[in-house]
Amino acid sequence: MRIAHRYPVLMLSLLALAGCGQSADKPAAAAPAPSATVIKLGHASPMTGPIAHIGKDTEYGAQIAVDELNSEGVQLDGKPVTFQLVSEDDQGDPKMATQIAQRMVDAKIAGMIGHLNSGTTIPASKIYADANIGQITPSATNPAFTQQGFKTTFRLIADDVQQGKALADFAVNTLKAKKIAIIDDRSAYGQGLADEFDKAAKALGVEIVKREFTSTSATDFMAILTGIKGAQPDLIFFGGVDAQAAPMVKQMHKLGVKAPLLSGDGTQTGNFIKLAADAAEGQYASAAGAPKEQLPGYASFAEKLKKKYNAEVVIYSPYSYDAVKVMAAAMQKAGSADPAKYLPALAATQYQGATGLIRFDAQGNRQHSAVTIYQVRQGRWEVIGVVGGENSAQADAPAAGKDTGQKPG
Repeated sequence: MRIAHRYPVLMLSLLALAGCGQSADKPAAAAPAPSATVIKLGHASPMTGPIAHIGKDTEYGAQIAVDELNSEGVQLDGKPVTFQLVSEDDQGDPKMATQIAQRMVDAKIAGMIGHLNSGTTIPASKIYADANIGQITPSATNPAFTQQGFKTTFRLIADDVQQGKALADFAVNTLKAKKIAIIDDRSAYGQGLADEFDKAAKALGVEIVKREFTSTSATDFMAILTGIKGAQPDLIFFGGVDAQAAPMVKQMHKLGVKAPLLSGDGTQTGNFIKLAADAAEGQYASAAGAPKEQLPGYASFAEKLKKKYNAEVVIYSPYSYDAVKVMAAAMQKAGSADPAKYLPALAATQYQGATGLIRFDAQGNRQHSAVTIYQVRQGRWEVIGVVGGENSAQADAPAAGKDTGQKPG
């Protein structure tokens, strides 16, 4: 019986010993910080195939922006958040793009960066709009994207109407072309740009001596070029991308076609020069934006891209970077990642990004977007002239990465 009385004493001794494990002058461990809410941002572009280098370029830009936001410790309504980029390969195919768009909606993304091509961006946009998810394309230029009446669609570069007019003006007033042949790849981008160039050139009194088309996978243009050579144009305009423009100029040289090639932003890449080699010399292309060297945050962004991916800017990575930052800034202003709350702030944004001052018009197009004309000289793209835009590096402009808090003028 006495043994039974020892158990309470033993229990008290054990409790006392356990208490000795905590120093009297050592504070108790702090409660763990609340876990951050994950905000998913979608991204889609062709990351396989002939223009994978352009698609990866946009993915890199978006990921760098996401990484920076996470390192900054962004909060929404006083609560910590973590951004996550959900990236998919749409292969530049409209059907694949719509499938991916539905997967993005099902994954409950808060916003979409992309798609790259007009032909994928436009059909996917209805799915995002139906789900009321904000979508910013860093690259799609077909005007139809922002003409659908959606409140969810935004574009960070000049559209085909702006580019087409700028290219036609350059062809007629600078190159003094009187007879022009036009080729396009029948894509929403290539044909859309060629149509706008055709319209603007005719308005300036140019004779379109040939209007030809190919496909986005073709690499043999000898038959088309032979017919064009007989029409003796002063200039050949191509609506398409670098993977086709490069073999096209090689075949132009082989046939002895003297007219230079003029193309849009899909050709203004280092890849075109690499693939076309000597045939690239003297050719022209536009870029939907101010010259890279004049963009307030371009040098800093290019350094980040080189450090993280050991890559050079192809075309659109600064724009996908800004797309993420602009969307995040709208969320911060609204205090929410709910599109119903941040979309009005996005529409009214005035943000100084790596690509200059970003403001949107009523349709979601970037206001005062510049178009730059380049020519290949001694193996490098050199600026020939700039049409439109605004001086985003002006003295009273806010520093890059800042939202001014003012509505667009």
